[in-house]
Amino acid sequence: MMKKPNCPVIALEEHYWDAELAKTFTGIEASRGGDTEKRLYDLGEWRLREMDEAGIDMQVLSHGAPSTQKLSGDNAVPLTRRINDRLHAVVTANPKRFAAFAALPTSDPAAAADELERTVKLGFKGAMLHGLANNLFLDDKRFWPIFERAEKLDVPIYLHPGLPHQAVMDVYYQDYAKDFPMVVRAAWGYTVETATLAIRMVLSGVFDKHPKLKIMLGHLGETLPFLVWRVDHALARPGGSRQMSFRDVFCNNFWITTSGNFSNPALLCCVMEMGIDRVLFAVDWPFVANPPGVRWMESVPLCDEDKVKILSGNTKRLLRM
Repeated sequence: MMKKPNCPVIALEEHYWDAELAKTFTGIEASRGGDTEKRLYDLGEWRLREMDEAGIDMQVLSHGAPSTQKLSGDNAVPLTRRINDRLHAVVTANPKRFAAFAALPTSDPAAAADELERTVKLGFKGAMLHGLANNLFLDDKRFWPIFERAEKLDVPIYLHPGLPHQAVMDVYYQDYAKDFPMVVRAAWGYTVETATLAIRMVLSGVFDKHPKLKIMLGHLGETLPFLVWRVDHALARPGGSRQMSFRDVFCNNFWITTSGNFSNPALLCCVMEMGIDRVLFAVDWPFVANPPGVRWMESVPLCDEDKVKILSGNTKRLLRM
């Protein structure tokens, strides 16, 4: 039987909820229900026990969707600061087990850039953004100050899914959402929305202006490693407004994680398209249980050296841990 190589295991898309922020959630985003919601609020015994049982040494904590993307008004910035300060206290109390990505008040991009810098100085490893920001895609130029600051600070921005635009949900999913509610979320809607955002960012030119910007995608790249050849080839056909290489940008500026996608064929596709140094371990706890992810890494058809890179080596380099 294959075993995990002797190395730390760092999982870096592991979520929690802040009670003050969660009170602002409405509609289908307001509750996860049952033990999942209880786990989201737990930053102590329950979380650590499940990490220990699975053999996970550290979680990089991030606020689960919908997070602060939904905030607007005068309270957005001070509330986000309070959220990040509470998360900083959790990490400070147990720095061997926890690190963190910041939440950002995207309704005020300049303040969001400042909050990113403030939290990085506190030791945060970057930030996580969730889907649409008050119905705007994050490639919109008004959000570019966030990406400029991330490049300057040399920290990644993790693009995590959020619910699709209401019009998209109505047209694409309403026929099946009642009987199959996850089709709007993890089964398909999240993937389409986040992959679309990643492509839009490449097309927007933000990487031309900020060539050292680092972006992370979960779920083994939201299908884009599988599609990178086709997207690159199609965009290079005559008729585009400018010559560009989607492959060059995607494979040089993006990193992907294994969160919630424990598939050998999918992983090998990602490694072949992007290289082993671009793949990092994550579980997506508590929406996905810890043990299957760790057990899967024991059996993937890669050498121990490559497994070490995925389980913690690549994360240590990218997040300077």
